[in-house]
Amino acid sequence: MVFGEPKMAEHKHGEMDISTHEKTFEGFVRWSKNVAILSILILIFLAIFNS
Repeated sequence: MVFGEPKMAEHKHGEMDISTHEKTFEGFVRWSKNVAILSILILIFLAIFNS
């Protein structure tokens, strides 16, 4: 250990609260799905009206 270096906490698997991370990931997946659906609908619209 280097003099003056702060000690790190011991990592214990499964103890960290990840609820915020899970909510953020769910929002990202929902947003990505909506963008993909919108893109497909725009492509279908362009194909139908021969734009």
